[in-house]
Amino acid sequence: MGARRFYFACELMTSKRTSKTTASKSAAKGAGKDELLQYYREMLMMRRFEEKAGQLYGMGLIAGFCHLYIGQEAVVTGIQAALEEGDQVITGYRDHAHMLACGMDPNGVMAELTGREGGYSRGKGGSMHMFSRDKQFYGGHGIVGAQVALGTGLAFADRYKDNKKVAVAYFGDGAANQGQVYESFNMAKLWDLPVVYVIENNQYAMGTSVKRASSETALHKRGISFGIPGEEVDGMDVEAVKRAAEKAVKHARDGNGPYILEMKTYRYRGHSMSDPAKYRTREEVDDIRSHHDPIDLIKKRLIEGKHATEDELKAFDKDVKAIVNAAAQFAKDSPEPDPSELYTDVLVEVS
Repeated sequence: MGARRFYFACELMTSKRTSKTTASKSAAKGAGKDELLQYYREMLMMRRFEEKAGQLYGMGLIAGFCHLYIGQEAVVTGIQAALEEGDQVITGYRDHAHMLACGMDPNGVMAELTGREGGYSRGKGGSMHMFSRDKQFYGGHGIVGAQVALGTGLAFADRYKDNKKVAVAYFGDGAANQGQVYESFNMAKLWDLPVVYVIENNQYAMGTSVKRASSETALHKRGISFGIPGEEVDGMDVEAVKRAAEKAVKHARDGNGPYILEMKTYRYRGHSMSDPAKYRTREEVDDIRSHHDPIDLIKKRLIEGKHATEDELKAFDKDVKAIVNAAAQFAKDSPEPDPSELYTDVLVEVS
């Protein structure tokens, strides 16, 4: 099951670009049926994909680190819905959902997670390091905060080329305390680079509450001294995310420089698969899942708005699970890289 069926079955990724007229109506009246269904399918795909990745990790088919995005799906879905063709995305190591949101084939993503030849980096990058120039996805990055400087560089290239494109750099509340983040802020505002910084504040960084690690916990204010505007957004509500993203992206695209969006979100699993997450209570996690789950929120709006029935939404879930199961099977069937791959993409000799 390849990319074509993925796009057809879920009506995802490529059809999500909306016109400015549609966007303004969405902001004023809320999303309509088609848009809500699109969000629901996209977030469901991310959730089921990550759940399957967790299963494969438990079976020993994924090695090393594996950071799941479960609970945060509304952030990347809403941001991506506000972008245009050619805009660039770069993020950290919690990156699988970002790839799916950019339109990357779940087969290739899952194969890379399992270290197989059919993966986006031919099995050599793993969970944290895969890329797609075709989809303008410039990678997940394992070094905390590194993607912020690189994303600023993408925006510098856009400004240099005057191509009216925008770069989006995602990072977490932990990375928000890294020094290179503020060097990037300074450069971005100094040259009014078209970059949107998205802080995915899932409250705990690696395992320490943001309240214990940051003297200023309103992370969207971190750009004030540089003259960079920012705002806090409900990162569990995909419609709220999209409205904020449209504003930020327009600000950057119009030549007004960088913008900071702090997405208040929550991850349900540990920092990585090896994290037992004992720094928070089960009751806290259950409360968020029961009352603020981003997928349940859209499901409720679909049903209350009479846009879909429970049975129709169950059918969507069944289709999504089939795609994810096929991706897992593709990964299992794909061979491991040949040992000779150790020497490819390492050195370019220039005569």
